[in-house]
Amino acid sequence: MSSETTMVAEQCRLQEWAAQIRDCQSRPAGMSVVSWCACHGITKANYYYRLRRVREACLESISGEKPPQQIVPVRPEILRADEKSSRDTQPGLNISAKGFSVHVTGTTPMDLLAAVLEVIQNAE
Repeated sequence: MSSETTMVAEQCRLQEWAAQIRDCQSRPAGMSVVSWCACHGITKANYYYRLRRVREACLESISGEKPPQQIVPVRPEILRADEKSSRDTQPGLNISAKGFSVHVTGTTPMDLLAAVLEVIQNAE
């Protein structure tokens, strides 16, 4: 069997397993994984093996993709006309990382700070 044929077979198997996992995850309320597995002729250990393999394949497929650039919306009321004088007059914390500098004060919204820090973390 050629490596291309093996790859195609592996992809088909992973797609089949992903369908089974979706089916199991949408099983009736109150039905356990063990019961679902018994109804579908697989062992609990085999189900979790398949779940792990499908998750690994998903992670591999997205690991090569470059994350899209994100634009963080900023509410106009928190923007300042003169950032330099604002920083000098407002006590706070200056954070510098990867060539970016952020001035944080006690009034900085935490959701905005979290979004900005996430963008900085993912910046190249």
